[in-house]
Amino acid sequence: MTTSSPEGVSLGMPQLPPPDYPADVRARLEADAREVVARYPDSRSALLPLLHLVQSEEGHVTRTGMQFCADVLDLTTAEVTAVATFYTMYRRKPSGDYQVGVCTNTLCAVMGGDAIFETLQEHLGVGNGGTTEDGKVTLEHIECNAACDFAPVVMVNWEFFDNQTPASAKRLVDDLRAGTQVEPTRGAPLCTFKETARILAGFPDERAGAVEASGGAGPASLIGLRLAKGEALPARVVHPRAGGPEGSQPHDPSPSEHLSSHDAPQQTSASDPAHPAGPSAEEGE
Repeated sequence: MTTSSPEGVSLGMPQLPPPDYPADVRARLEADAREVVARYPDSRSALLPLLHLVQSEEGHVTRTGMQFCADVLDLTTAEVTAVATFYTMYRRKPSGDYQVGVCTNTLCAVMGGDAIFETLQEHLGVGNGGTTEDGKVTLEHIECNAACDFAPVVMVNWEFFDNQTPASAKRLVDDLRAGTQVEPTRGAPLCTFKETARILAGFPDERAGAVEASGGAGPASLIGLRLAKGEALPARVVHPRAGGPEGSQPHDPSPSEHLSSHDAPQQTSASDPAHPAGPSAEEGE
C-alpha cells in the first residue's frame, strides 16, 4: 500500500503502520476478542465477528481495527482487508448513528423503493453512502433484504420498516435526526449503529425486553412454512387494489396480522410517478 499526494498522485512510498488503540481500549477489546475466538475451533473463523467488534468501537472499520484483528488472529493485514472490503456491512469510513438503507432491488423498486431513495437523497442532501452534517443518518441503497412480502422496505441499523412510502420515509429520517423514538415494524427496538455492531459481534443485547421483541419474518412470509408443517390455513380471498368482483367483501385481517403491501387495501407509492406503468401496446399498434 502506498501513500498519495493531496492531488491523488501516488508517491510510491509505503503507508505508515496504523496507530494502535489506547492501552485501556486495547485491553478491553482483547478481553472481548478472547471471548469471541473461544467460540470457534479455528481462530481465523472469528474474523467476521471481530470486524463487527472493532466496528462497534469507532463506528467503522479503521486501519487500526484491521491491524488489531490481524494481530489477534495471526493473519496478515492483507487477509483482513480482503474480508473487510468484501462485505458491505463493514463501513470503511465514518458514518452516521443510523444506517438508513432503502431496498432498490426489483420488487421493492417497482413498489416504490426507487422513489423513496430519490426522495431521501433530495430531502437529506446526501448521495448514496453519504452522511448528514449532524452525523445522525447515513443513506444507502441496499440489495434484497428477503422481506419482499412487505415491499417497499427501509432498514435502519438492520431493523425492518415495512410498506414505506416517500412521505413515511421522510418522517422516519426526520425523527431519527431529532432524537424521537421510532419503532421498527417488527424486531427489536432501535439502537445506534455502534451498539448494533457489538450485538452482531455476538454479545448479548442487554436492553430490557429487546430479546423478547426480536423477530424476523411476518405472517405473510411464514405461510409457506405453516403449509409445509401441515397446518390448515383459513380460506380467504384477497382482491387487487383496484377492487374485486362486484359485491365482494375486502379481507378483514385480525388485529395481530401484519399485512404486506400485496394485501389490499394497502397504499404504496409508484416507483416512478412521472412514468406510471400501463398496458403495453403490441408491435404495430
